[in-house]
Amino acid sequence: MIAHGVAKSERAIVGHVGVLGSTSIALEDPVVGRDVLELVSSAMYVDPMTVYREYVQNATDAIEEARRRGLLGATELGRVEIAVDPSTRNIRIRDNGSGIGWPEFARRLTALGASVKRGTSARGFRGVGRLAGLGYAQELVFRSRIPGEDLVSELRWDCRRMKAAFRSSEPDSGVATLIRSIVTVERVAAADHPDRFFEVELRGILRLRNDRLMSPTAIAEYLSQVAPVPFAPDFRFGPEITEALRQNVDLGNLEIVVDGVDGPVFRPHRNQFVADDKRTITFEDVEFVTVPGIDGETAAVGWILHHAYEGAIPSGSLYKGLRLRSGNVQVGDHASLEELFPEPRFNVWSVGEIHVIDRRIVPNGRRDHFEQSAHFHNLINHLTPTARDIARRCRTSSIRRKWLREFDLHHSGVMERLGIIRQGSLARAKRDALVVSLEPTLLQMEKIAGMSVLSDDGPDELLKMIRRLRAEIAAAVRGVVPEASPLARLPPRRRSMYEHLFSLVYECSANRVAAKALVDRILDKLNAAGDENIVTGRIKKAVAKDVRARKAVAKKGPIGKTRAKKVAVQKVSRKKRP
Repeated sequence: MIAHGVAKSERAIVGHVGVLGSTSIALEDPVVGRDVLELVSSAMYVDPMTVYREYVQNATDAIEEARRRGLLGATELGRVEIAVDPSTRNIRIRDNGSGIGWPEFARRLTALGASVKRGTSARGFRGVGRLAGLGYAQELVFRSRIPGEDLVSELRWDCRRMKAAFRSSEPDSGVATLIRSIVTVERVAAADHPDRFFEVELRGILRLRNDRLMSPTAIAEYLSQVAPVPFAPDFRFGPEITEALRQNVDLGNLEIVVDGVDGPVFRPHRNQFVADDKRTITFEDVEFVTVPGIDGETAAVGWILHHAYEGAIPSGSLYKGLRLRSGNVQVGDHASLEELFPEPRFNVWSVGEIHVIDRRIVPNGRRDHFEQSAHFHNLINHLTPTARDIARRCRTSSIRRKWLREFDLHHSGVMERLGIIRQGSLARAKRDALVVSLEPTLLQMEKIAGMSVLSDDGPDELLKMIRRLRAEIAAAVRGVVPEASPLARLPPRRRSMYEHLFSLVYECSANRVAAKALVDRILDKLNAAGDENIVTGRIKKAVAKDVRARKAVAKKGPIGKTRAKKVAVQKVSRKKRP
């Protein structure tokens, strides 16, 4: 009997999974626990700033819906206003999209994963993005109004009660019961609200990660990267990119204004950037990319800004890395495609965007990447050559900079030895040996200048520089030990002694620059001492002459003095005669 009962039970279980001829068992209603609400709200998003992306993305969909329905004029901008109130720690995000009418207001804003956008061209379609703010505020409030309504629809989520329920050890009565207990819906006076709008207000924002959620600057910088906002007017490649992608992607159709930030939010791209070594690097040109789909249609389009590729793009520029976008909203971050590069570090040397337009390439729930599929892998395969081309440019630039640095080092070495020759401090044999030692260095510089990798750096200029060096060396050899040199005024033996001393200084010093500076100081001392000796010699000669004159007068005696006076008087008298 027991065996028979077990067999019957097994047949029942198998029957439930659909074996032909078996008996089906009716299941009770599945239990959807309250933890589901936590999973689709705060637990889904790693970066709190994604709250702004989700609400701006929903606003963009609502604005495009309003445009399709004729509620927004063809020339009227879609607008999103973000108000930040530090005193109350409240944030309000309002758009001028289609809004939600009262009959469906509560149902749509309390539904989990039941979006009316699925199957449309809208960016969001899972019906969970509106819940992104539940984990970061004490209260989440939605308001909306459409033309013809006198009152504003308002729905409030009590986030504190929700979190308390998550921590509770009481039996789980299901997510629907929890939502009924923490959500209130009402209609309120219109006051100063627009005729058509939708807004979400996060009240009592929590302090997280340097309180970036409450920073207008941080909000604007984040949205400039991820939101569908236009390029800055002074970005010279903006019109070209917009026109090239216009057929597949509508760029810059949203105006976002953040309280505390001057002007609307623009994309962060500029004509140039300041590298980590403080040099200014200018973008040179833009390259466009088209990725075919599996069936021959276009899967993605993109653009890449090329520059000198002399190093990584600084993080402060906000646009480093090859990035992915869907519906002109960023998916993932700057590192999403770094695996395509032979060396991942070269990804942050690049600047570019790939806009996915194939609806079968779908962002995952958190929008930090795309769902794995054959269409997505086709996209990756076609982007790999683009990443390799960028890596090749980076390597070529690195090699070019290496040889230019070596050329500069050789040039500095030649100039140091040329300075020693001009100094005139060495004997002829040592000087000639120093001149001969320059030739291998000059030949190496000529070899570097002739490399094909330096063809873009003006090899003719490098060769001209070498020719100038040769001319300066020849001129220095001809004019060695000029008359102004203190060594030129020394006796030959003493001059030879100094030349030998200076030669020893250069031979024994590990630093030629320091050795030359020491010899220069010694020559300065010799020069100063030589000037003093000249003055002293003149004084000594004058004194000696005076002494000899006095002695001669003393030898003549009184008579001699008288006679000398008479001679002097006679000379004066002759001069006075007419």
